[in-house]
Amino acid sequence: MQKVKFWQIKPEIRILGIDDGPFEKRAKGTVPLVGTVFRGGQWLDGVLSTTIEQDGTDVTERVVEMINRSRHRGQLRIVMADGVTFAGFNVLDVKKVFEQTGLPIIIVSRELPNMADVRKAIKHLPNWRERWKIIKSSGKIYPVRTKPRAGPVYMQFVGMGRADAEQVVKLSSTRSLIPEPLRVAHLIATAMVRGESYGRA
Repeated sequence: MQKVKFWQIKPEIRILGIDDGPFEKRAKGTVPLVGTVFRGGQWLDGVLSTTIEQDGTDVTERVVEMINRSRHRGQLRIVMADGVTFAGFNVLDVKKVFEQTGLPIIIVSRELPNMADVRKAIKHLPNWRERWKIIKSSGKIYPVRTKPRAGPVYMQFVGMGRADAEQVVKLSSTRSLIPEPLRVAHLIATAMVRGESYGRA
């Protein structure tokens, strides 16, 4: 799979940060999925939204549609996502997103994912082996320190090199350990469900 080579990563590189809204476990229905368009970690240029099925299989399709139909499409350079599972275990196929949009994707997690726990949790779902295969194909997990005196967050990436991915994560983490596009997407998505933002990405 060919990687995108960045000759220079500008401070205002356009990033789409994606996170989902809260949901009730064991419930059925749709969950909001929010994308924020940021210039680096400084300026919010736009907000995109769609819905996905809880524990469904449609998040990859919805993300690709959200990107390719957006008026911001021509300016976007990076996609970021808060983990690879949304609305429960609706698993994002990051390789497919890269193939169908041409945009490299970075997965950021505040905590180191426990893959054994994830595998155990998805076994009750239909097509769990396919979901697990997608999760395992999301790339090696690397620690990255976004603040000097804090512990690391964790990233995976597809379609770009490690050094470029780490640089993008660091430059966009302006107000917390987590990149600003993801932090703000989380705030908006929770407010859409609860009427008020809360928690952290």
